[in-house]
Amino acid sequence: MENTLNSGSLDSLKHGETLLVSARKVANDKIHLEFAEQIKATTSVNVLSLLNRSDDRFSSNARRAWVTAEPIDATELFNLDFGPTAEWYMSDKGEILDLNILNPTMSGTRCRILIEETIDGTEWQNENVKTAAKRKGKDGDYITHLGAYVFSNTTVILSDVADTTEMHNLLEADTAVTKTQVKETQTAELQDFM
Repeated sequence: MENTLNSGSLDSLKHGETLLVSARKVANDKIHLEFAEQIKATTSVNVLSLLNRSDDRFSSNARRAWVTAEPIDATELFNLDFGPTAEWYMSDKGEILDLNILNPTMSGTRCRILIEETIDGTEWQNENVKTAAKRKGKDGDYITHLGAYVFSNTTVILSDVADTTEMHNLLEADTAVTKTQVKETQTAELQDFM
């Protein structure tokens, strides 16, 4: 399968499809590749999302993942130009290369996004809980598991599996945890380190 520029878009992305959205130049002469995928995280339908689909706080946007790469390696593995002769342009986020490649492949195998949820955040996630922890909708309450904040991470893998639903590691959310319980749990954990 060939990686074809502008063969897809975020607006038309369907469940099970992956999009290599763009590349952005970052420090140390590397690039960030942005992937998006419409992921069906559970086998059940969330009625709350359906009843609020016109409210963009409940939108079911594609999940994103970013991968740092050496331009020369990305050029070879995707058979695309990520070098200085590519059509980079300046944006408020730096130099960008629009790609919009539907179901990108490396050596004939599809790139897919996997979700890995955890209550053990990275150092950055733990220091930035307000923006890093999983929430119910854009501005909703924090989602917890066993009283602790949930952090939802994504990775990009190579897989020809048609349905990756069973491959995601999703934590079961607490049903009746209050904000106070979460705060007390986090405070107790921080005191253990002091």
